[in-house]
Amino acid sequence: MPFTKTRAHNEFRSDTFTVPTPSVLAAGMASTTTLGDAVYNEDQTTLALEAKVAAITGKESGLFAVSGTLSNQIAIRTHLLQPPHSVLCDHRSHIYIDEAGGLATLSQAMVSPVRPTNGIYVTLEDLIENYIPDHGDIHLAPTKVVSLENTCNGIVMPLDEIKRISAWCKEEGLKLHLDGARLWNAHVATGISMREYCSYFDSISLCLSKSLGAPVGSVLVGTKQFTCKANHFKKQNGGGIRQSGILTAMASVAIDENLPQLAVAQAYAKDMERFLEQHQIALEWPVHTNFVFIDTKKMKMSTDLLEELGKKYDVNLMGNRIAFHFQNSPEAVENVKKAVLECYQDSLTNPYDVRGALRTYKIDN
Repeated sequence: MPFTKTRAHNEFRSDTFTVPTPSVLAAGMASTTTLGDAVYNEDQTTLALEAKVAAITGKESGLFAVSGTLSNQIAIRTHLLQPPHSVLCDHRSHIYIDEAGGLATLSQAMVSPVRPTNGIYVTLEDLIENYIPDHGDIHLAPTKVVSLENTCNGIVMPLDEIKRISAWCKEEGLKLHLDGARLWNAHVATGISMREYCSYFDSISLCLSKSLGAPVGSVLVGTKQFTCKANHFKKQNGGGIRQSGILTAMASVAIDENLPQLAVAQAYAKDMERFLEQHQIALEWPVHTNFVFIDTKKMKMSTDLLEELGKKYDVNLMGNRIAFHFQNSPEAVENVKKAVLECYQDSLTNPYDVRGALRTYKIDN
């Protein structure tokens, strides 16, 4: 497919900066796009997208939501029946650190954040070590939900590990949720079908605006009973949309046309990985999909300087994560390399001591 430069061509802060292609935009205004009231479940375009994603994942039902944060939060809320209760998840999980404390405020849930002993992805043994059984100890908040994330920081979780965790959750009577915002990326990287991945989970949240180029949205999938109840919490949290067919028509075309393009972003990321290795610049995590994390603490590189050098070379960077997407231009990718190399060379004479946790998101108020 020929490359068309968009405003996102030099965006490396996040793959959420992808923009709708002309055909995606056209779908929103097409004569076939319905304008029913989705709050009353009367918009046929929205119902069609929900059924489409449910079929892709092998689940009974889908529910369109405006964001991955909303679909994650209403999923956990639906699974949790009565506090006190807690959620087990990776300490880097989006539901834990990047959803504005939603688990505490919306679900009254404690969180047991888990640090992978292998340094890459959580294992069954990691979860068991942090599991709080509901065995009558009134001092504790028992674990009721396990939430995994695939990909997490661009890392693909091995399918065999997912199988082990899923079987254990069934044995313990725990619900298993997947933040699959970037499961599309794992699917493209491994060739494992979406249906296979999703078969081990009770619920899955799938983002449409990360990498795929839809302007808005996420689809939560599970049983019909589950999505009906989740829709109740969606409405409660202000997520009811009237003529959502405009959005869901665009999302449907984005899936059809842009899913194969995720391989472009992953090729860019692997190329950057080779560049960093060539210059002995350490990675924080292995590169599996479209994210590259530079270990700026180990390299004593300043992320503030890296962002400034990004401006010099006309690329937008943020923190130590470089997020690739299919709308990046080859020229912009090369400019990222120039910024990174110059930042590294500066660190050799001006080492920067990083203190505290590195944050990916920065917004100027």
